[in-house]
Amino acid sequence: SWAQTKLRFQSAFPPSSLIFANGKYFSERVKAMTGGKLQIEILPAGALVAPFEALDAVHKGVVDGAHSAAGYWLGKHRAAGLFGPSPGGPFGMDFIDYAGWLQDGGGMELYRELYQKELKRNVVPLPMTATGYQVLGWFKTPIKNWDDLKGRKCRQTAFTAEVFGRAGMKPVNMPGGEIVPAGERGVIECAEFAGPAEDMKIGFHAVWKNFYMPSLHEPATVLELLVNADVWNKLPPEHREIIQSAANEATFRAQMIVNKLNADALIELQTKHGVTIQRTPPDILTNILKVWDEIAKEESAKNPFFKKVYESQRAYAAKVVPARRAV
Repeated sequence: SWAQTKLRFQSAFPPSSLIFANGKYFSERVKAMTGGKLQIEILPAGALVAPFEALDAVHKGVVDGAHSAAGYWLGKHRAAGLFGPSPGGPFGMDFIDYAGWLQDGGGMELYRELYQKELKRNVVPLPMTATGYQVLGWFKTPIKNWDDLKGRKCRQTAFTAEVFGRAGMKPVNMPGGEIVPAGERGVIECAEFAGPAEDMKIGFHAVWKNFYMPSLHEPATVLELLVNADVWNKLPPEHREIIQSAANEATFRAQMIVNKLNADALIELQTKHGVTIQRTPPDILTNILKVWDEIAKEESAKNPFFKKVYESQRAYAAKVVPARRAV
């Protein structure tokens, strides 16, 4: 018999975003590789549940899966902020190194342990969608240095919000689809989301004209696919393998395409939209690393699982990053 399975996943990202498009790419690859036997519908953010409720919705089976970001669950477990990954790289890792840590450095075991044991959620996590090197962000008025961030109401998430919070910034946490409307209403005066192409697609340039890059708060971000564990276990083994392959392919495709789109966007932002693109003041970059080290040290002292993940990343990066740069 020719059985067909249809699953519904919800994205945590706005339908206009490149991230949402990457989710659709993933679902198309799954359909093609299974010959139509497995079809995954990717619903837009908010279709069934709010973006920040996606994890619990997958756990309860309200949706079969979600395309989300581990950093969104920082309030549930502090170690979630390390799977994204965290400020500083971590330790100079790019997205290939981070993926390497997941696949070959014990990261996937820790990723599953975070959800299944620490959070007791009935989900299977898979890395999916690289978003490229994150920029510092968009500002209503220019910034001069670290101290100049003080008092600014800015959209930030996860550990990034805490890093900039120590500069005196007033971070406001919200999903991607709410950023531009909040900026238009004056609720926030600055924001970061992803990079030039992604931010332009969502419409940041219509609200703010001061754009700063690069940054060190999220240099190797890879998002995630969460699948309800009962749904996952009922799938034929070959379909589980196809989902993993499609997620890996979508992750690589996202990074590959964003490199080209970012280059195009930087030209368009300046020539068509009157955006001023400036280099991030060096003391901001230095302080991001310094403050993140302080936060990570404090967190490691009181959170054993956080420490276990953090030390695992550090050990992997200490071996791989210098070797890669020396070759």
